[in-house]
Amino acid sequence: MTLKIEDVIQKTIASSNDQIVDLSHRIWGNPETAFEEETTSRWTAQLLSEFGYQITTGVADLPTAFSGEIGSGPLTIGICAELDALPGIGHACGHNMIAASAVAAAIGLASVADDLGITIRILGTPAEEVGGGKILMLERGAFDGVHMAMMVHPSPNEADLFPTLAINQCDFHFKGKTAHASVTPNLGINAADGITVSQVALGLLRQHLEPGDQIHGIVTNGGEAPNIVPGNATARYFMRAPTLEALKELQPRVNNCFEAGALATGSELQIESLGPPYSEFMHDYELADLYRKNASMIGRKAGKPSNVAAGSTDMANISLLIPTIHPMLGLDCFPAVNHQPEFAQYCVTTAADETLMQGGIAMALTASDAAKKSEVSSRLVDADTSYSAFAEYPWTF
Repeated sequence: MTLKIEDVIQKTIASSNDQIVDLSHRIWGNPETAFEEETTSRWTAQLLSEFGYQITTGVADLPTAFSGEIGSGPLTIGICAELDALPGIGHACGHNMIAASAVAAAIGLASVADDLGITIRILGTPAEEVGGGKILMLERGAFDGVHMAMMVHPSPNEADLFPTLAINQCDFHFKGKTAHASVTPNLGINAADGITVSQVALGLLRQHLEPGDQIHGIVTNGGEAPNIVPGNATARYFMRAPTLEALKELQPRVNNCFEAGALATGSELQIESLGPPYSEFMHDYELADLYRKNASMIGRKAGKPSNVAAGSTDMANISLLIPTIHPMLGLDCFPAVNHQPEFAQYCVTTAADETLMQGGIAMALTASDAAKKSEVSSRLVDADTSYSAFAEYPWTF
């Protein structure tokens, strides 16, 4: 008896369980931060190549980005494998699971690509936490020809949609003048005091922010020693708002606070962008409905988001151009939440291993449904997803 495509997908992924879970655990045990994901990228690409994917490394002029492709059908389905970890706390956002789930989906779809008449492109995407790797890849052509994009992301709770905020990430560098803090402090210009004044101004600004706006950050360099007037100091701040348009309104207000710190202390200020701004997410509800159906069929409970808490992702910028989904895989681990060491520990449990495999299956089944439903595949193929057609959209400000 000939197996149905859905059964072939699930059987193929299940037969590769040990290799996929091993990849997740190896990535978890070797966390690499933004743009430094050399080993993670190599391991992920190597496993895909074992299943027939033609791998191109260093795509978009990013050494740790890669593209793997198989099939030759008119509908090209993109799957994103995030690679980077957080500094200090490793894979506390579960990118080891994200990469492994993407590989699982890619393996399952490779076995039926010809039957479905599709092309599969899996993209190893660096620097999601800071730097906007996917946006750089989009601008440099790595997503050209992709008709739908998808990934899954671990979270305490399950949801078929990911609430997001637009974000801009900046370093604020203050340059003053060192001096002996006791003998000749009058000859110094205290760069760290520039940050202190700025933080006071930010604290006062928060009362007057628009609903949904957020400002948060840290001091990454506060000086050299207590007996040296700090000649250099740096603060890293993230600014978030519901949309890019709202973010454009917020950013100058934040800049003014830092400029006030520089003015008050006589220091010089340099504002350094850490990458392109991330946008709000434009969910493709038809694809999300297909995902929810498939996730439910295999035992997941992919309901609507249950709260208004929102993060940010460079996958959002992809969604403005390409029909995209970004479901959340619930680990049922609350009060452990993303970006905590406790959450990182959950991402290599037996439950996490089962969850990432199910995430891969649900994505693969969703891609299969999109290919088989003529009204869906026609909509996707007919859409203009070339970046050149979208280049007037302002990432920077």
